[in-house]
Amino acid sequence: MESAAARRTRRRKTPTRAAPPPRAPFILRKLATMNVLAEDGLALIEENAERILAETGMEFHGDPEILEIFAGAGCDVDGARVRFAPGFCRRTIQATAPRVFTQHARNPANSVQIGGDATVLCPSWGPPFVRDMDRGRRYAEYADFVQLVKLHQTLPWLHHSGGVVCEPVDLPANKRHLDMLYAHIRWSDRAFMGAFIGAERAGHAIDMARILFGAEYVAQNPVLYCVSNTNAPLVMDSHMSGALKTYARAGQPVACTPWVLTGAMSPCTVAGTLAQVLAEALATLSLVQLVAPGAPCLMGSFASTMSMKSGAPTFGTPEAGLMVLAAGQLARRLGVPLHTVGTLSASKLPDAQSQQEAAWGLLMSMFAGANVINHATGWLEGGLVTGFEKTMLDHDLCGKVARFFDGIDLSENAQAMAAIAATGPGQHFLGSEHTQANFMDALFRPLTPDDNSFEQWEAEGGLDAATQANALWKAQLEGYADPGLDPAIDAALQDYIARRKAEQPDMAYF
Repeated sequence: MESAAARRTRRRKTPTRAAPPPRAPFILRKLATMNVLAEDGLALIEENAERILAETGMEFHGDPEILEIFAGAGCDVDGARVRFAPGFCRRTIQATAPRVFTQHARNPANSVQIGGDATVLCPSWGPPFVRDMDRGRRYAEYADFVQLVKLHQTLPWLHHSGGVVCEPVDLPANKRHLDMLYAHIRWSDRAFMGAFIGAERAGHAIDMARILFGAEYVAQNPVLYCVSNTNAPLVMDSHMSGALKTYARAGQPVACTPWVLTGAMSPCTVAGTLAQVLAEALATLSLVQLVAPGAPCLMGSFASTMSMKSGAPTFGTPEAGLMVLAAGQLARRLGVPLHTVGTLSASKLPDAQSQQEAAWGLLMSMFAGANVINHATGWLEGGLVTGFEKTMLDHDLCGKVARFFDGIDLSENAQAMAAIAATGPGQHFLGSEHTQANFMDALFRPLTPDDNSFEQWEAEGGLDAATQANALWKAQLEGYADPGLDPAIDAALQDYIARRKAEQPDMAYF
């Protein structure tokens, strides 16, 4: 049962939710990127990546077709290992990969630009657990998944419905992707991700997109989004390559993303890790273009650090910041959009650690010029948990960076010269016509912080930020508006899902 304090907080937050700020479908950054490498440093990292590809090479496991594709392109194929002539991957990518494209949503107002100065913020992906202050940490179920999709739909500073916003472990592992895709289609009208693991699941996602958008539209437009991770160091398995090929051949975007922990999956130094990340990205991006020239693709970078004391992943570190900033420079030189990560945290709770790490990670990715930022909300425990309260706290961070990267408004209204003249020396602007006309949107208005006096805060229960976020996510869900779905499309999707599920027995593994 909701406490009296929570009810008071929800009532206080309701006016903000009832009059939300105008929603932008994505961020258009007006501030410059932050460059951490000079020309000679970038050239050195690129030279080292080419050396890795030429001398060490990369292995592609369980997918003979890929080896044939590379061999046919003139690469040196020895068993599962492929070595690339210097410059081959870069030339292949730059010849056909688009710099900017649009991922279309079923509501055109929610379509997102990927590339250029645009940034798209996506929610958490993949945690098998969820946490909220009422029920604690628990295995995620499909009801949690649907609730998160609905919650994300209500949040104005998120731009994308995402993918596996949590892993619904109450559903069979080999079939749950169908239910997750349906939830995104049914309960959200934003762009969403496809299934990533294996060609079959990728094919199911494309089939369902064709039911939703029409086969001809899907053939001509990106409507899904795939992330194909490498198994660092320098390996890609058939689950990832199978999905990569399937999406590329369907003209759907693939983010080729090395996932590394420095010191374990890559060297323990920033420069060494960057060279390896770039080498893996070059090899897999070139594969996308060899499979389907012109298919949209992104250079991904999920490079984080680890504790040299325990081996546990660490986040919000200076080295991780340097790596994503340099990755942004390398992606711009390559000429493809950048996919990376945002508000990551190893914290177990939505506390000071979680928000310090989250703020650092999101800001570094924004200054890197990232075009798609996954895990922009909700991530706890190094990716094991999606937190409902942390989703709301992170969402405020998303709004702050969006406002910050919008830069300084220099319009005549923003200069406020008439207001300054009319108010004059020694007076205040609280009652000026200019303030009255602009107070609703002149300054960013976060949803979760308490900025009242101590006395008022204490009288209303003395709630901390996490407790306020708890009441707020519930209030957001109360205000969820069903975007609806054409009944014929809904029926066709449910029929397709039922037929696919009937083709094989339930299994507790992929």
